[in-house]
Amino acid sequence: MVTGMAEGSTDPRSGDRASVDNSDVWLVVPVYNEASVIADVARQAAQTFPNIVCVDDGSTDDSAAEILAAGVHLVQHPVNLGQGAAIQTGVEYARAQPGSKYFVTFDADGQHRVSDVVAMIDRLRAEPVDIIVGTRFADGRSESVPIVRRIALRTIVFLSPRTRRLGLTDAHNGLRVFNRTVADQLDIIMAGMSHASEFVALIDHHSWRVAEQPVTILYTEYSRAKGQSLINGVNIVADGLLHGRMRR
Repeated sequence: MVTGMAEGSTDPRSGDRASVDNSDVWLVVPVYNEASVIADVARQAAQTFPNIVCVDDGSTDDSAAEILAAGVHLVQHPVNLGQGAAIQTGVEYARAQPGSKYFVTFDADGQHRVSDVVAMIDRLRAEPVDIIVGTRFADGRSESVPIVRRIALRTIVFLSPRTRRLGLTDAHNGLRVFNRTVADQLDIIMAGMSHASEFVALIDHHSWRVAEQPVTILYTEYSRAKGQSLINGVNIVADGLLHGRMRR
């Protein structure tokens, strides 16, 4: 995996809750051509979580400049390697930082809510679990999921016996929080979107203690345009099932 230069700055809000309570948390944000939104997403998250690393995965727009303008850490891939590779790079960078104990995978397009991350981190600190995965299929929240995407996500779970065995209902939710045990053992080799199925395989392979957390995904016109189709979702599961067999 190739990384570019890494730059970062400390958050100036030394008196807020983020600096006091969340200095051991790192948000890992994979970024590919998100120049129009990434600065706002990073600045909003930094109000609560001061440690953020954005991995610019070979963007051809001004994403890197916008990340630096937001005052968060930047790591760059010289070419586009895919979201799985960007997450792996970001976790490796974050776990090398002094005091890092908890890690979050967080989307760059504004779909994830910081309030959901706060609730998940609080659970991770208090409960005997290693990783918590967000789910859109709890508390009636699935009604907000676009119908095609809802079908794709349900199909993915149906086709994955491992996902069902682990009790996961939305394994392709990009919002995850996990502890140092997971971060140290994380070894994503699927560079593209099928890394989500690989996360499930790794949970099973390493016997990480897993739980789900109801979360709300904010579907904007911008994020809807970037979504996965049903066919793509099935292809992701097929890749994940093959990868799972390879890890045994």
